[in-house]
Parts: sequence; C-alpha cells; structure tokens
Amino acid sequence: MTVTLGEVVAALEARYDPALAEDWDAVGLVCGDRDDPVERVVFAVDPVASVVDEVVAAGAGLLVTHHPLFLSGVHGVPADDPKGRLVHRLVRARAGLFVAHTNADRAPGTGVNDALAGVLGLVGAVPLQPAGTDPRAGLGRIGRLAEPVPLRVFAERAAAALPATEGGVRVAGDPERTVTTVAVCGGSGGSLLSAAAAAGADVLLTSDLKHHPTSEAGEVAGPALVDVAHWATEWPWLPVAARVLAEDLGGRVEVTVARQRTDPWTAHVAQRGVGAPVG
Repeated sequence: MTVTLGEVVAALEARYDPALAEDWDAVGLVCGDRDDPVERVVFAVDPVASVVDEVVAAGAGLLVTHHPLFLSGVHGVPADDPKGRLVHRLVRARAGLFVAHTNADRAPGTGVNDALAGVLGLVGAVPLQPAGTDPRAGLGRIGRLAEPVPLRVFAERAAAALPATEGGVRVAGDPERTVTTVAVCGGSGGSLLSAAAAAGADVLLTSDLKHHPTSEAGEVAGPALVDVAHWATEWPWLPVAARVLAEDLGGRVEVTVARQRTDPWTAHVAQRGVGAPVG
C-alpha cells in the first residue's frame, strides 16, 4: 500500500510534537509535496551536501534531520546559494526535507535525550527541565548508573558508547570522583548546569561547554563536566527514530540512518606535555 509524504509527516509529528519546539526554532516540513509517495526515509543529524548525496543515490522520498536547514528569515533559495542548492537537489529528486529539532530534544520516550540517556546506561531517567503537561517530556535527562564508577570510567564508557569524533571526550573534575547520578543533554546543554546541580547530579554530560562557566563550575560544589562533540550526543537518536517510524508506518516504508559522519571537525592534533606548567 502506498504511503504518502503527508502520512509520514503525520507519524513524525505524532512522535515529535511541534508544540514542544522553542519559539525561535524552525521545525516541520521544509520542502516536499504531501501527496507524493514515499518508499524510503533517511535520518541524519545535519542537512548537508554529503547527506543529500546519499538521499538522492538511495532514491529516498524524505530526509529527516535534527538540525534545521534554515533558522533565520529566508527571502530566496537560489541554486547558487549553498543551502538553496540543497533544496533544489531535493526537489529535483522528488525528496522532501523534514526537521525535528527542539521538539525532538524534549519528546518523551523516543527523543534525543532519552536516546542519549539510553546509550549511556542511565536507569530511571527523567527530564532535567520538564516541559508541557507530560511529565516525561522536557529538556535533558537525569538518571542513575546501575553501579557507581569513578568519573574517568564514566568518561571512558561515554567515549565507547558514542560515535567517535576528532574532538573526543573532555573531562572537568577529579577523575577519581565517584559518579552515581548523571545528567545529560544532547547538543549545547551548558544552560542546564544549575538544574543539574540542583538535582544532585554528580556529572553533566553535554556539548559546546564554554571556558568560563566550566572554570567557575570547578570552583564550587556541583557536578563534574564531560564535554563531547555536539553531533555525537545527538546521533544516538537516529536509529531510535528510524526504528519507531518504521513501526508506526507498519513496515510499509524502508527507514535507514545516513552513513555520513557530519561532525564538522576533521582532524585532531595531540599536544605533548598536557598538564605541564607553561614556560
């Protein structure tokens, strides 16, 4: 039985309610005809050229990304503009683009933060910053490990559980500190540091942490910090979202995860004498 783009969009919005998105966000269908048939869907974190290459080569009818293609006002999509070129390529290939961003971050059960908590082995994870009327919905997650471990062991497990990136995993805190309660936030979650501290977290794992807040956090009682690549914290959502979409559509559509690693950092140069005094 033919599945239309409109049916796929309805299934996605049932899982990732647009009402959960931030006011500034741009979620939903970016391009595509809701009456077009869809046989294949590809999930990715970023709407970039290499991913569109994969979508076109696969003959997919829809690309679902976590990050929006457009966040600010757009007055045109000419083909000589990098983002406009992607729209033209998708339209010519009769492929749509759908974005689930902060609504997927906050979504209960199958969202970005539940997926991140799951791969890190958190037990009883609940939202760190609840949103809406569903107590399972909200930003970030906080839960417990099955057994306490030193911070260095937790960081090693995070490095093994998340996709590898050139940036690796950075830790701020005593490596031997005992970790039992863990707060996580996919993407840039530095704003949740105070919430993690208030909730009694031993560590907050997130991305894009800035120097000064990290330095200040080390001067007070509160969580240790584990900083990992932005893309790596959001990638675990892709196989979860792909699986549930296939189930929600009764297996009538082939749903896959893009093979492309779209973390923007392409190399890392290790420095000798890390930790040694300067001069």
